[in-house]
Amino acid sequence: MAARTARQVLGSGALDRLTALLDLDPDLVLDDFTTPAARRALADTELLVTGWGCPPLDRRALDAAPRLRAVVHTAGTVRHHITDACWERGIAVSSAAAANAVPVAEYTLAMILLSNKRVLEMARDYRAERRAADWSARYPEAGNYRRTVGILSASEIGRRVIALLEPYDLDVQLYDPYVTARDAQELGVRQVGLRELFATSDIVSVHTPLLPATRGLVGRELLAAMPDGATLINTARGAVLDQAALTDEVVAGRIHAVLDVTVPEVLPAESPLYTCDNVLLTPHIAGSKSGELRRLADLAIGEVENYVAGRDFAHPVRHERLDRSA
Repeated sequence: MAARTARQVLGSGALDRLTALLDLDPDLVLDDFTTPAARRALADTELLVTGWGCPPLDRRALDAAPRLRAVVHTAGTVRHHITDACWERGIAVSSAAAANAVPVAEYTLAMILLSNKRVLEMARDYRAERRAADWSARYPEAGNYRRTVGILSASEIGRRVIALLEPYDLDVQLYDPYVTARDAQELGVRQVGLRELFATSDIVSVHTPLLPATRGLVGRELLAAMPDGATLINTARGAVLDQAALTDEVVAGRIHAVLDVTVPEVLPAESPLYTCDNVLLTPHIAGSKSGELRRLADLAIGEVENYVAGRDFAHPVRHERLDRSA
């Protein structure tokens, strides 16, 4: 992983806990598998603890690591470093995606409740006007009672959002082509088609992994189907949306958007998304940040404990599921 990642994720005693479990050099952090120091370390390595900034474990790296049996990843997706060669070698892989899903789902829940209540708009108006107003008359649609929330994809995060929404008086519906009617019933959601999700939801929250089939999935037609005043929330990947089409819709003032991810990740300074009153733009903060990084370390250390004890990983990554997961 990157040295910065190691400092941020494996602080607060995490390295001491790992050192107690493994024959580990706590000062050795690799972000390049081709250096002499890396190749010396890989020669005896049985397990890798990886994180953001890990280079690809390609055939050349694996040839230098003949004893490698497992990888424990302290972040979410493993697509950036786990290659086909790893699966061919039968290397066991674990990911902390479940831990990283927690703050994303919490962020999403907060944005759903605040967006339906029109809190940001009322706060903006109140700050500008500094006087009493009939807020119910000005925002007659505001509130969460019996509003409809559409969840795009029952991913790890999507399912967690659905669970967090359960105590509220909201109608939750889902589009996910891999979810059966029985699955939807168990999740407590109404299963709908893709266009219907956008056409009938007050809020659509995007939790689709970025795959070849989902790039640009939320295009101009789906955005145009959203009711006037509806809100789109994206905490997945910016490229899942047609950003130009979304920009047209929000600049026109027809819909609202909460965007934690964009393409590029930092928009050009002249992007109208910065200044649209009906857009809340955050700098990719929904995932684990600051103290939340300890949750990633705790999950990864638990997986190392499982490995040392000869147990299966509690959070394995399955190769056969990667074609429809992050």
